[in-house]
Amino acid sequence: MSVTFADKLSRLPSYQAGAPAGKAPESLASEGISQLASNESPYPPHPDVVEAISRAAAASNRYPDPSAALLRSRIADRHETDPSRVAVGNGSCELLLAGAEALCEPGAEILFAWPSFSIYPHLAALSGAREIRVPLAEGDLHDLDAMLEQVTAETQLLLLCNPNNPTGTYLPAERVAAFCERVPEHVTVVLDEAYIDFQVVDDPDTTVDLLGELANLVLLRTFSKCHGLAGLRVGYALGSPAFREAVDAVRQPFSVNALAQAAGAEAVLHSDDLSERVERTIVERVFVEEGLAALGLSSPASQTNFSWVDLGDRDEAEVVGALAAEGILVRPGTPLGGPGHIRVTYSTRAENERFLDVLGDLLQTMA
Repeated sequence: MSVTFADKLSRLPSYQAGAPAGKAPESLASEGISQLASNESPYPPHPDVVEAISRAAAASNRYPDPSAALLRSRIADRHETDPSRVAVGNGSCELLLAGAEALCEPGAEILFAWPSFSIYPHLAALSGAREIRVPLAEGDLHDLDAMLEQVTAETQLLLLCNPNNPTGTYLPAERVAAFCERVPEHVTVVLDEAYIDFQVVDDPDTTVDLLGELANLVLLRTFSKCHGLAGLRVGYALGSPAFREAVDAVRQPFSVNALAQAAGAEAVLHSDDLSERVERTIVERVFVEEGLAALGLSSPASQTNFSWVDLGDRDEAEVVGALAAEGILVRPGTPLGGPGHIRVTYSTRAENERFLDVLGDLLQTMA
């Protein structure tokens, strides 16, 4: 007999990374490759964060704090809540996966819109739950009424990505709050807010106030985007102490390494730097969206650090391949649930100009 692996492996969708395998980010940069595929920040971490990482590295012979006490305490202070409500993870993805494992068993249901964050289908495949996908409404927005209609007694987890990845669209906090209040109490609502700081509709802290009213609500945030810490993988959840205890129980100890803990604990202190990063991104967002419109391409009004570009009748693979041949990496839409699209991250002005110029030339050759 040969070795056999669990059946759930066959149910797992493949994850397509934005950068080519075997290439370090610094190597790509040195080769002049524009990395516009993974919604990363083009700006390095704050100097004080880099210094904190360096200090932590000097003690790498020791295991990290398994409770991440300093990081959780500073996150709690930032959001004016108690550390018992803060769970930290190896990116917000780990918290999503742990949440599904802690809440779901075969027969349970996980409900989410589609297209949305590409890790969501992994949750059902790994936990044995059944996934329920609800198509986005007109304008690539969440259809909240349709999602509510799909909630059953078996629904354990409802995922709402706002702003939504990959479409970049955003629902105002007032609508989200009204929706969450209508979801039955037995359903854990995970409000995935990885891109919340980039939207200009609401104060990013508005939804935090809902935690005191809704015991079944969990907010997900990350240091990967605005703070420029994608390479260290650190995210966090704000929810009930019971949720934190549950996700901690199903994960390995020391899941957030010492460098990531130090980086996050320092980064959360620099709100002015965060605001400056967001402002620069919004300026580039306007520039890219206007450039795309000038090329005759449509995309939903973005409230994130990327655009979801409708290619019309053009061949998606051809566009992605031609851009890559010119040293510009973007994310194809098909693996993200949107055939005929590309997702492009805003970068520096020079890289954004280069992308628009190359794309414009490419569209002319395809006309």
